[in-house]
Amino acid sequence: MIAGMNGELTDIESARELILARCAALPAESVPIGDALDRTTAAAILSRERVPGFDNSAMDGYAVRAADLSGATQAAPVTLKVADESRAGDAASVPLAVGEAIAISTGAVIPVGADAVVRVEDTERDGNGVAVRAEAKVGGNVRRAGEDIEPGAVLLDAGARLGPAEIGVLASVGQAKVDCHRRPSVAVLSTGDELIGVSEPMREGAVRNSNSYAVPALAAAAGAGEVSRERVGDDRAQTIEAIGRGLGADVLVVCGGISVGPHDHVKAAFAELGVEQVFWRVSLKPGKPAWFGVGEDSLVFGLPGNPVSAYVTFLLFVRPALLALQGADPARSRTQARLEHAYEKPADRAHAVRCSLRLEADGWSATPAPYQGSHVMTSLVGADALALIPATTTRVEAGERVTVELLP
Repeated sequence: MIAGMNGELTDIESARELILARCAALPAESVPIGDALDRTTAAAILSRERVPGFDNSAMDGYAVRAADLSGATQAAPVTLKVADESRAGDAASVPLAVGEAIAISTGAVIPVGADAVVRVEDTERDGNGVAVRAEAKVGGNVRRAGEDIEPGAVLLDAGARLGPAEIGVLASVGQAKVDCHRRPSVAVLSTGDELIGVSEPMREGAVRNSNSYAVPALAAAAGAGEVSRERVGDDRAQTIEAIGRGLGADVLVVCGGISVGPHDHVKAAFAELGVEQVFWRVSLKPGKPAWFGVGEDSLVFGLPGNPVSAYVTFLLFVRPALLALQGADPARSRTQARLEHAYEKPADRAHAVRCSLRLEADGWSATPAPYQGSHVMTSLVGADALALIPATTTRVEAGERVTVELLP
């Protein structure tokens, strides 16, 4: 049975499961690491190189034989002959002999014969000699070859998010390209005769088409590739044509027109174009009319036209799909927080409460925005998360922990 038939509402978690069950990761493509930020790896990556590639100095000082400095103290220094210098990128030309030291820079190759480095702060240079005022331990201040990474080591698993640190690690082993799941394309369609563009003259009864900007921005923040936007009035034929074009994307998001009023043509257009309904209407406030289905080659979402409701349902349903299509873990946007103030609601639908977060000693603290009306778009400005209050819950006490969905 299709979820949402016979008047029942689909709960949030069931809706997410129904969506994610239809989200196979998109094929891989080779991406230069300079363009791979926030991409997701399609396969495990093994190192082809050793890091560090050679034994090198952890600091500026002198490469020595530890045995030569036995008994050296501040009061009784040991003087060694300075035989050469090893600089970063320019190694010493001679091996180290007994009773000698080689000046060395941080990151420079440890000379043959040396087994330790003494800090420059523990020495005093005098011409071709250096007085060392501290003993050395074998291996002291030496970075060993392969200490960080050995050839064949697993650098990243499949499904890893490529942040700045991950990209730096790939660069350190000469991994110029990485196989990542393709970014999904997204088409955003806003419907309604009342909608006008941001630059059009205002008229009585008109509404600025903010969804054509907020929803594509949400898609981009979730890692979407190409994102298109279109607007159509409450006309059945035009709606069918526009949805038909949108079905060429991996994900189609239609805002508005999903209810059952005489001017709501989206559901009928989906049916005429062969889009299979999976669920319609969720146990959620705001966002009850949300719709999800599948086309031949696309995932299709019908979101409420109300901007706050569209924003909330995108985060709870569309964003997890976009992440899964990229091979990423949709759960990465979920965490727990302690509700700062008590919250009451009827035992009917789940509530997605716009909140700001503050990190305290015992974890995240969530403070609900003062105005939670579905028409209050400014309640999302400065919000960090949606606190998810279950449908059957009527009261959450101050200090009680709840699940939160992090905002971009």
